[in-house]
Amino acid sequence: MMEPREIILKAFEGGKTERVPVTIFGGGMWSIKDYGSTFEELAKDAAKMADMCIKEAERIRSDVVYVGSGFNNFHASALGTAFGAGIKYREIGAPDLTAHFVTAEEEIAKLNMDDLFKDPVINNVMEATRLVSKAIGRKYLVTMTCWGPFTLAARFVGEEAFMKYTFKKPAFVEAMVNFCANLLIHLYEPLIADGSINCLSIADPTASGDLINPKQMAKFAVPPLRKMSDWAKSKNAHTILHICGNTGDRLEQFIDTGCSSIFFDQKVDIAKAKEVLQGKMSFGGNVAPVHVLLNKTAAEVEAACKEVIGIAGADGGFILVPGCDIPPTIPYENLRIFHDTAFNWKY
Repeated sequence: MMEPREIILKAFEGGKTERVPVTIFGGGMWSIKDYGSTFEELAKDAAKMADMCIKEAERIRSDVVYVGSGFNNFHASALGTAFGAGIKYREIGAPDLTAHFVTAEEEIAKLNMDDLFKDPVINNVMEATRLVSKAIGRKYLVTMTCWGPFTLAARFVGEEAFMKYTFKKPAFVEAMVNFCANLLIHLYEPLIADGSINCLSIADPTASGDLINPKQMAKFAVPPLRKMSDWAKSKNAHTILHICGNTGDRLEQFIDTGCSSIFFDQKVDIAKAKEVLQGKMSFGGNVAPVHVLLNKTAAEVEAACKEVIGIAGADGGFILVPGCDIPPTIPYENLRIFHDTAFNWKY
């Protein structure tokens, strides 16, 4: 019997596995609620954060365990503290950034990457990652989450302004996404160096097919992702990428990112994705997290999973994944069936 970690790593390489590889993406909100804690409580306690991840990993049974899911905004706030930005905890959902603090290209030089490691929450997430990896890293693929460079850059600048700047100040946008790629490499470097992780997990929702066109994606989102994946490869590490929205009109660009696997939104035609990517790149998808996992019965969830596997999963390199991060209110029974369907599907 292959361990979950071995199964997903084989899928990244396009190989056929003994069963369908399966994972949620992120899952911080669901896990923290299920564990009976809050983002604010876990932010202050690395050991408790690690305990939550370990207990929930055994309960959820995904091939990948994502430490730090929901804490990605701290990668911006850590550098923004000097400029009056902070974090606001919410009753439901992940912590929010309170302010945007970069307005022009010349301001990038004032940002200090080492401020990352002065942030107590980032240090706790990194310590939790090490603890989780030590405890269950041989069984599961343990990773730590981040925003993609385009999304993170938009957090620094403000999403609306950033979108306008893709037309009005393209050089600023390029400089900003390049800075963010370097910042994220700086963040991951210690965990890759000490062997705690060998996979990056990148969510780039602002690079969504619903927000930017293929031309903008090729110019602003793909090069910094490529920079990160090339760096990861140079360290024998993998890269998981998820981008929201319908990206069906730019599927070839995911190959250009150099990432190990792309996890698709439910809006993407998974048959078309398979046609374009099969044999070139691993891909995952794309059971609707709200429409199916939240709102349907267990039997309907099973049918939806079987449909996706039937369309996309026959030839290796495919991973069963929800179309996005999962809402905290999904019934456990539906999550259980989602995983069981993959476990019981033998090649």
